[in-house]
Amino acid sequence: MTQMPRTRALYNADCPICNSEMCSYAAYSRDNALPLAFDDLNTVDLSQWGVSADDAARLLHVIHDGRLHIGFDAFLVLWNQMPRYRRLAKIGRWPLVFPILNWGYANVVARLIYARHLRRGRLGLRP
Repeated sequence: MTQMPRTRALYNADCPICNSEMCSYAAYSRDNALPLAFDDLNTVDLSQWGVSADDAARLLHVIHDGRLHIGFDAFLVLWNQMPRYRRLAKIGRWPLVFPILNWGYANVVARLIYARHLRRGRLGLRP
């Protein structure tokens, strides 16, 4: 019997980086029968998430036990649900580590990925 997902991740499948990472998590989840779900922001009703497509494309969004997590915190929540990644989640929550990685994700990594997303759109490389 399959469990209902306690955790859902909202990601941009049109982004090669996002898609690759979330597909690897989805495969791991499937192989280990974990109660996780992965929603492509381009194919789901975003009103159920309460976010716009633009906001969803900027940062990872995760709902866990009914609570929305955004950005690096969303990664930590997702990683904590997967035994292989729990140690990363624990380290990511350390008081000196979290603020640095949270800032780095939001202000460097996510911005670069989002800029690529916008560029692909201008070039007509995504639907």
